[in-house]
Amino acid sequence: MGLMLDIRFIREHAEAVQQNAQNKGYEVNIDELLRLDSSRRELQQETDKLREQRNAIAAQMKGGKPSEESIAEGKRLKETLAGKEAELKNAEEVFTELLKKVPNMALNDVPLGATEDENVVAKKVGEPTTFDFTPKNHAELAQARGWLDKERAAKVTGSRFAYLKGDMVKLQFALIQFVMDKLSDQVFIDEIIAENNLNVSHKPFLPILPPFLLRTELYDAMDRLEPRDDRYKIEAEDLWLQGSAEHVLGSMHADEVFDEKDMPIRYIGYATSFRREAGTYGKDMEGMFRMHQFDKLEMESLTVGEAGREEHLFLIAVQEKIMQLLGIPYQILMKCTADIGKPNARGVDLEAWLPGQNKYRETHTADYMTDYQARRLKTRVRRENGTVELVHTNDATALPLSRGPIAILENYQQADGTVRIPEVLRRYMGGKEVI
Repeated sequence: MGLMLDIRFIREHAEAVQQNAQNKGYEVNIDELLRLDSSRRELQQETDKLREQRNAIAAQMKGGKPSEESIAEGKRLKETLAGKEAELKNAEEVFTELLKKVPNMALNDVPLGATEDENVVAKKVGEPTTFDFTPKNHAELAQARGWLDKERAAKVTGSRFAYLKGDMVKLQFALIQFVMDKLSDQVFIDEIIAENNLNVSHKPFLPILPPFLLRTELYDAMDRLEPRDDRYKIEAEDLWLQGSAEHVLGSMHADEVFDEKDMPIRYIGYATSFRREAGTYGKDMEGMFRMHQFDKLEMESLTVGEAGREEHLFLIAVQEKIMQLLGIPYQILMKCTADIGKPNARGVDLEAWLPGQNKYRETHTADYMTDYQARRLKTRVRRENGTVELVHTNDATALPLSRGPIAILENYQQADGTVRIPEVLRRYMGGKEVI
């Protein structure tokens, strides 16, 4: 696979790249990388020169009866070249491994911070829901109504799995249908663009049901395989269970070249996702907030370079509009340098108000990767003037299906333990107003 941050950019901005890695919390030695780059290029020149000499001798020998000197020289060149090629291959591998560790450059408006505690609340929408009774959390509500069975799931599969039942299942499918309908509707897209005064394409999203497995090479190229102990590997196969729909949506166009007239590419993908949740032992064990298996509606977008940042803002606006239509109070969090992640140039979280926990909790993320993923995936676009460039990638949660339903249960609960259905979902639930 190719490379991630352009080596030419690193050569020209070595100090800034080193500082950015430090800000993001990654240990990378840029001086060492540039030293390896330089010796790799020297080896490449030497190898090319030897190939030329070998080809010249071969051409001479074709012309007639070769002398013993020519034969000996040809043999010597062949051996020297084989040695140099092996040296070059090794140098390329060492160089690429180090280059892969260099994180993407954070955009200028990303807050500087060493831990997630330094993320910045950018705005709050809606007031935290108030009740004239003590609100329950989603687990208490769902178990009392027989919608959630973790005990039997533990018997069958282990902890952090659940059987969802009855109206809880209907609510999940209503949400899927609602989001798919909205994102593939031209009027809805036009509304969001107008309300947020955005300069982006008016193209709706194409619904996708992707495969749930992907090969190591493409998972790695998406730069979403690490940390591997958070992923599920299929034994004896070169396959992994995806951890989020964008892993299989972003990688579907590896090694492809789009025409500019077809851009942007916008997908709304639905997938059952799998995560080990390594390092969260004992955290959020109640209910279905943090599961090994969860469903998710995910937006993936591929654009030309100059449209990437505005597309990121558009995806955030979509997330907000969906939450507003569902009537869930939320806040927007600008993630700091230490929290946006290695491939991200910018990252934003949306946190829903959960009355049962009496706090905002993360439900959505929006990630802008510039051309960082595309460089390794080799996903490109042919511009109208004929030049071929890397695309820019964005992904963003449209709705998480466990945390979306959780927010509905907790914000729409009633004193008797029933739950009102948000108005926009009632037509998808046979007109029911309460479950």
